Amino acid sequence: MRTQSVLKTLLLISSVYLLCAFRLSSDFVNINPDDTIINKLPSNFPPPNVKITITKGGFDLGKELFFEPRLSITRQVACSNCHRASAAFADLNNKVSTGVSDRKGKRNTLPLFNLLWQTSYMWDGRVNDIKLSPINALTNHDEMGTSLEEAVRNLKSLPEYAQLFKDAFGETEATEGRILDALMQFTATMISANSKYDKVMRNEENTVFNENEQAGYLLFQQKCSSCHKEPLFTDGTFRNNGLELESNDIGRDTLTHDGTQTGRFRVPSLRNIEITAPYMHDGRFATLKEVLKHYSTRIQNHKNLDKTFIENGTRGITLTAMDQTKIIAFLKTLTDIEFINDKRFNKH
Repeated sequence: MRTQSVLKTLLLISSVYLLCAFRLSSDFVNINPDDTIINKLPSNFPPPNVKITITKGGFDLGKELFFEPRLSITRQVACSNCHRASAAFADLNNKVSTGVSDRKGKRNTLPLFNLLWQTSYMWDGRVNDIKLSPINALTNHDEMGTSLEEAVRNLKSLPEYAQLFKDAFGETEATEGRILDALMQFTATMISANSKYDKVMRNEENTVFNENEQAGYLLFQQKCSSCHKEPLFTDGTFRNNGLELESNDIGRDTLTHDGTQTGRFRVPSLRNIEITAPYMHDGRFATLKEVLKHYSTRIQNHKNLDKTFIENGTRGITLTAMDQTKIIAFLKTLTDIEFINDKRFNKH
């Protein structure tokens, strides 16, 4: 009952909060003389779906909290344990992540970037407010295993956080809402928009695709873009892509309980896909070749299979081996090296 009360309160707070206009406040400026928190929103992106205020104090506190293992019940697991900067804040090469007491999660860790352009979060979209999205990681038994109340108590026992909360919110007291607010401000600034693809689209630095990348881009537009729409490379929907005849994980049906959403999961962004393996909600595919082989010849006839994957009565997307090689060449142009090396998002 206590958890439900907290969630209802946070939902109310967040609803009011999201009425604020997205702006760069007066202290939303320099971390060092040539570096700002967000210089500008990407010119090749649509307007964000989320409108929030970000301050330097909020960003700094959020960063400390993101890398803070003492938020977990064992004081050993931080958000950054599963969301690694070098993997675009996914958990590279792990099907599922390891949480407190070596417990294994149930689903593959989604990367963290471009959250301002989402309207829901998690593989099944059960959270529709960016501010509330960290609650799952904090309170899940297999992840950080704590409660919001315990997280507040832990932070109040750490004197170094008093000034950070004051810089962020004008008061030294740690509260549940302020923890979530600061984490939101930090993760909201994780914008990935400087890949080779972006520089081609914006005509920057005389960047052009090579022959294979260009061919792969054309194939991608023909074969993949109905779900993975540019420039975010997701359409934000939830689909069943025929991974199995009977779903081991019911997906969005955990919300609807009507059977029609069984096996449906988020269409993830393909940005940084080269460095966020393994793939799918359960991490079943280790390589992009395996992913494309599935879509080409291995789609199962699940009762909720999305119609996108049926062509002229036949399951699958027609892709030759050469087509797949060219598409992968294009997908690698979505890797944003500047983002994963951005010192603003690294603790060390």
